[in-house]
Amino acid sequence: MTIIGYAAALEQFHPTELLQYSTLAECHGFGGVMAADHFQPWVPQQGHSAFVWSWMAALGAMTQRMTFGPGVTCPSFRYHPAVVAQAAATQAALTPGRFWLGLGSGEALNEHVFGGYWPEPHVRLQMMQEAIAIIKKLFTGKVARHDDGKYFRMERVRLWTLPEQPAPILVATAGPVTAEWTGAQCDGIITPGASLEKLRMLLGKFSVGAKQAGKDPATMPKMLQLHLSWAETYEEALQNALTEWPNGGMPFPKQDIRSPEDFAEIARLVRAENYKNRMVISPDLEDHRRALQQFVDLGFDEIHIHNVGRNQRQFIEVFGSQVIPQLRPAVH
Repeated sequence: MTIIGYAAALEQFHPTELLQYSTLAECHGFGGVMAADHFQPWVPQQGHSAFVWSWMAALGAMTQRMTFGPGVTCPSFRYHPAVVAQAAATQAALTPGRFWLGLGSGEALNEHVFGGYWPEPHVRLQMMQEAIAIIKKLFTGKVARHDDGKYFRMERVRLWTLPEQPAPILVATAGPVTAEWTGAQCDGIITPGASLEKLRMLLGKFSVGAKQAGKDPATMPKMLQLHLSWAETYEEALQNALTEWPNGGMPFPKQDIRSPEDFAEIARLVRAENYKNRMVISPDLEDHRRALQQFVDLGFDEIHIHNVGRNQRQFIEVFGSQVIPQLRPAVH
């Protein structure tokens, strides 16, 4: 059965409050947490941006069964990949079998905080690929070095604290080339909500890469992050989307926008119709159940849902009792 997870928006809530929501989610049938790794919120209204690695350590200690990981960490700018490897190995050792490492190529909002040149997308992809190669070396527990790279250097070193099993490496992508590379080189894929046609294409490319590498894609994690807005009335759900998550109504790449204030200026142009086919906004629980079911049927193993409003407690309780139990297993 597909795991329905809780997308923990560290951009929106104080870390202590978000821990309370996550433990509540575990009690109400949510099976995992995808935690945002941000240095800044998307827009100032969201109001927070705690350090996700500190927060996940607390999450692991306060929950019992949930799997969890960052959605996603960029191992190329704020962090050297060796630091990401050490952090992931430690978390996996603390919570055996529960932690996964979600990685991506980065966004200027979070990664450009130290200034310098912000590279083009294909360069950021190459940097992420090289960073992942370093992380995989260190996950073996053997002495490793990286002195022939284009973007990174690492002297002879090993990780001293390791889990019994390395954390699976999942890569976030919405593009076919990276999806195929991920299938071949990594353990699983993360992708944001999109049309069924696009998602089917991405999963297909992921499967092609996995099979070319001699792996069975059916056994590899396939995760979806899905934003939605549910409230007791349509007007409230729409206002929550416009106020709290205008970035969900921006139908263009956002990786080069550098500040919450710049996002806020763009957000002034967002209207209700901009969310069409991008995010379900509805008070009707059946609308949300149908949307989730189609992604279950598509073959995703985990779907991490983010209700964009502040009504988190009500959302967790209602979806836990009236939506998650109504989902059917995928028929293959």
